[in-house]
Amino acid sequence: MSSQTLVSDTHETEKEKVNWLAEIRGLALMLLAVLAFHSLVAKPFYIPSQSMVPNLLVGDRLVVSKYPYGWSWVSASFHLLPRGDWRVWGDTPEYGDIVIAVPPHIDEDYIKRVVALPGDRIAVRNGQIILNGKPVPQEVEPAIEIPVDPNARCESHEYPSLKITKPSGERVCEMPALRETLPNGATYLVVDHAQQDLDNFAEITVPEGQVFLMGDNRDHSADSRAETWERGLGGPVPLVNVGGRAEFITFSLDGTTSLNPLSWITSLRGDRAWTTLRPPIRAQSENTVAAAE
Repeated sequence: MSSQTLVSDTHETEKEKVNWLAEIRGLALMLLAVLAFHSLVAKPFYIPSQSMVPNLLVGDRLVVSKYPYGWSWVSASFHLLPRGDWRVWGDTPEYGDIVIAVPPHIDEDYIKRVVALPGDRIAVRNGQIILNGKPVPQEVEPAIEIPVDPNARCESHEYPSLKITKPSGERVCEMPALRETLPNGATYLVVDHAQQDLDNFAEITVPEGQVFLMGDNRDHSADSRAETWERGLGGPVPLVNVGGRAEFITFSLDGTTSLNPLSWITSLRGDRAWTTLRPPIRAQSENTVAAAE
């Protein structure tokens, strides 16, 4: 073997060597870019509870934008920053926005709807919001039929007599629905099927820099009406604890997903993909305003 061949082989070996430092640096930069995007722009979110039924179901995956209300300690993904009272380019949510908030006692993300703004007086009487002394209009809507599946079981101890079997054989949870409309015209459906303690809440004034949040599933939501020991929010939530606004559903799974690749398709709730989570705004007619008064 000639010396020329040996030199050529050495060069080839050197070319094949992996620069592990560069690889690790590239991976770290990629992870930092993902973390920055999640913290500053948008992140995916999974719905683990039924507190926002009928508008959000267990198994929904959605996108939360992180910038509408500015940034604070809560904006950082995975709660990496210590709690604080600072905000950058802070803004206030609008009535009806669905937001992500962190309670004062645990580092968990809650998803609720804004029903009162700073300076508002709010009470709840027999399940109806009283905002600044006026009942928030509620209109009876046709019952909502939510298909029963592993992510929406409609257990009898939670929803007594609401699980029915249709003539077709399909099992659904037939939930009574109300259409609620806030002062800015934001309108959405809520479920209130039982009498329970949180149906009544004494009037308070929402402090400056805070908002009052409630779940759309009024009998199954630990929100601003509930104390922290009940896993609630313990009253109005400081805006520094509000980490983003829910925008739209990307896809939803019914809980039957398994290792079988076919189930990855059959478990999809196809009608929920790309559903917007921004409430429609309806014009306030004179009759509606009069009814609210």
